[in-house]
Amino acid sequence: MSDSNVVVITGANRGIGLELARHYAAEGCEVIGVCRQSSDELASVAAQVIDGVDVTTDAGIDKLKSGLAGKSISLLINNAGLLQDEQLGSIDFDSIRTQMEINAYAPLRVAEALVPLMGQGSKIANITSRMGSIADNDSGGRYGYRASKAALNAFGKSLAVDLKPRGIAVAQLHPGYVKTRMVNFGGLITPEESARGLAERIANLTLENTGSFWHSNGEELPW
Repeated sequence: MSDSNVVVITGANRGIGLELARHYAAEGCEVIGVCRQSSDELASVAAQVIDGVDVTTDAGIDKLKSGLAGKSISLLINNAGLLQDEQLGSIDFDSIRTQMEINAYAPLRVAEALVPLMGQGSKIANITSRMGSIADNDSGGRYGYRASKAALNAFGKSLAVDLKPRGIAVAQLHPGYVKTRMVNFGGLITPEESARGLAERIANLTLENTGSFWHSNGEELPW
C-alpha cells in the first residue's frame, strides 16, 4: 500500500464492511466508510463517513468523489452488495437488473471514479462470491446474484489487466458463508473471521497475483 494508508470501504455501515472498517482502523489506517445510511458503529471507528451515497447513480459517484477530494487512496474495498432469490418459472427481471446495478456496475463505477486518486502500490479488493463461479455452480437458481457476481469477476479481471501498468493490484475475494443480515444470519463464520481472512488475502495481493479469485480462507477459486 501507499504511505497514506487511506482505506475506502463501500457498504461499511454493517456486516462484513463494518468488520473490515474495524480491522483497518485497529491497524492505524485512515478508514473512510461509504454507505447510504451510516450507523453508530461505523461512526465510532471511521475517520470519515460519506453517507447518503447511492453508488449505482452518477449523483452518488459525484458525491463520493467530492468527499474524497485531495485524498490519496491506498486500498479500495468494493463491498456493497445485494442478494435476492429467483426461481425458474417466476423470475423477476427487475430484481436481476437491480442486483446487476449494485453488485457489478457499481463497483466498476466506483473503481473508475477513484483510480485517479490511487498510485503505485495501491490495491482494489472486490468482494464477490463463489456463487459467481460458473465452474462451481452445482445447485442452480439465484440467477441475478450469480450473474451479477460473475460480471463483477469479469470486470475485476479486466481492471487487473488495465491497472497493472500503473502498479495497482486487483483481487476478487469471496468472504465465505458469513453470518450477516444478507443470509438471515445463517452463515458458517462470523463477520470478524471473514474480515480477518479477507484482510490477509489483501495483504498478500501483489502485481504477480493480481486478477485472481480467492476465498477468504486462502483457496484459489475457479472461474
